[in-house]
Amino acid sequence: MGRLYNILLATFAATGSFLFGYDTGVMTDVIASTNFLKYFNTDPTSPIIGAINSTFSGGAVFGSLMGGFTMDRFGRKRTIQIGALIAAIGGILQCAAVNLAMLLVGRIISGWAIGLILTQQMIGVGFIVSTWIGYGSHHAPSDSSYAPLQWRFPLAFQVLPALLLLVGLIWLPESPRYLIEVDRDDEALKVLHKLHYDGTNDDRVQREYNEIRATISAEKAITVPGWMIMFKVPQWRKRLFLGTLIQVFTQLTGISQFTLSHRPVPKLTFADVIGYYQTIMYTALGITGGRNVLVAGIYNCVGPVANAIFIFFILDRVGRKKPLLFGAIGITLALICEAAVNSQNPNGTRTGLSIAGVFFIFLVSVIFSLSFGPISWVYMSEIMPMQIRGRGTAFATGIGNWLVSTFFAQVSPIALGSITWKYYFVFVAFNILVTIPTIFFYFKETNQKSLEDIDLLFGERALGTLPENLEKHHVEDALRRESLAQEKGVGVNHAELHVQPETTK
Repeated sequence: MGRLYNILLATFAATGSFLFGYDTGVMTDVIASTNFLKYFNTDPTSPIIGAINSTFSGGAVFGSLMGGFTMDRFGRKRTIQIGALIAAIGGILQCAAVNLAMLLVGRIISGWAIGLILTQQMIGVGFIVSTWIGYGSHHAPSDSSYAPLQWRFPLAFQVLPALLLLVGLIWLPESPRYLIEVDRDDEALKVLHKLHYDGTNDDRVQREYNEIRATISAEKAITVPGWMIMFKVPQWRKRLFLGTLIQVFTQLTGISQFTLSHRPVPKLTFADVIGYYQTIMYTALGITGGRNVLVAGIYNCVGPVANAIFIFFILDRVGRKKPLLFGAIGITLALICEAAVNSQNPNGTRTGLSIAGVFFIFLVSVIFSLSFGPISWVYMSEIMPMQIRGRGTAFATGIGNWLVSTFFAQVSPIALGSITWKYYFVFVAFNILVTIPTIFFYFKETNQKSLEDIDLLFGERALGTLPENLEKHHVEDALRRESLAQEKGVGVNHAELHVQPETTK
């Protein structure tokens, strides 16, 4: 049906990422609601708020690891549908919450769902929508029966895209690769025909189908089962470690815990792209009432726009390593400046310094969107060996991203209560001592490199071969799979895959 149909499919499937952005951003406005704080008998800086935010990330840890299983067992389409159903349940529990336990369970379930369905650009769109819905809901009078709409409606809205995704996916095709992987070849050919046939290119569609079958057959011949093998093979362990590190470094740039410390609101922290506590931070800077929600709405537009420009026009021109170094250095300098501003404006009463504080908040978002925001996901997937790619990316995301995010979302308010604005320098020190040197000395540039070139870049043998210490355990399985492929009329092109002759002796 052509390019437009493919774009529509990809956009609709990205609704899962929209859900992540919305679910994260929505708490910015929810915790600014006086009715919400009164209903749960809490305040914006209490450990309860930290728990509400950290449980979301905690649930996502399990969702990410679960995705490694469900995609192989049920396919991409069913995995997204499972995530959408779970997200709808989590959203319903949150908006209907009558006590804290119900709200926390809802946040855990929503995080679990988001761990299954995630990409980058639509996250920003979700942030934008959540903020402006929150801004509109914030105008519900606090002294009327409509006051609960300040927080119940924004929480309820997240159910709508989840249901749209759940129902809409019924009409979306399954991934042709997955269909071929589970021996549903006829269905795969029909899907490819629907996606690419224009009335004249039947040969092209058939050729693509044959190429996918050949590739999958070769991949099966070298794929190694189990999770522990990722840690036993030195080459794979190194790449898994770097893939996890890029996620850890993304959290520890300071973007996910970007903090402000002001009295009388000392325990302030950002989590997930400066999302959860923006309105509190602006209040500490002297921006109060509806203005803090408005500024948050403007802020949430800046990052996604910068992210989109970077992805479409800059990323493949400048590579991966240079933007990461630029991001780590730039964010570190911004953190130092923000700390200096906050140390001189403890009560948020100095207008000039308050404006400077907001400027550096915006600056961090732009720098992050031009570096770690998109590149962390791209680099992680590019360096992951194809033999363990699904499991490896699930592990790196679950542990490096979500687990670290969960930890800091919970401990940041405690640390800020003890050392206030000096907490900035925890991240400054980590960036200077760990992140920047590691990226400079150990990260390899992967831009414009094929999967085979990346294998060789990390000291492995060419794509399509197993490390020597694994060959003896998998030769028979490789021969069996290759024989099966030949019986189906699909030859494995060893010349193209650069498979060494000894691999299949």
